[in-house]
Amino acid sequence: MQGRRYLMVAALVAGALAIIEVATSGGGGSGAGRRAPALPSEVLTPPRATLASLRGKPAVVNFWASWCGPCIKEAPELRKLSSRLGGRATLVGIDWNDARSGARAFIRKNRWTFQNLRDGDGTVGNNYRLSGLPNTFVLDSRGRIVRVLRGPQTVAKFEQALRPAS
Repeated sequence: MQGRRYLMVAALVAGALAIIEVATSGGGGSGAGRRAPALPSEVLTPPRATLASLRGKPAVVNFWASWCGPCIKEAPELRKLSSRLGGRATLVGIDWNDARSGARAFIRKNRWTFQNLRDGDGTVGNNYRLSGLPNTFVLDSRGRIVRVLRGPQTVAKFEQALRPAS
């Protein structure tokens, strides 16, 4: 009986550690190496980004929501990244499964000027195989996913993830 209890506890701890590793992992991950799915069509901040419009240079596609605590933490980093990218890469934000009014207020509050689209019903996020928010996909110049970043990132981590895509 005592031995079974120890085995159960060990299995639970191992499972919890595996979940933590997946949730905090910054690299590779689900989707790396495959062609990026289509982007949503609803525009929050013009112009409308499409996969075709992103081709030719790397892109950072960031899924966020106004109700997401880690997204709130990451928002200033995205604003800084946008200003630092210049023309070497494109940043696109995708509001996921959120109220339109909340999304627009979030964009205004954070003074974002980069392109933002809205995935109101979550379909596009499901196609990207989101594993939580924020979730960032780095695309190469051909529209292939080269990195998947989970959780809030810093400008330095975004720029590091862009290096293989350039």
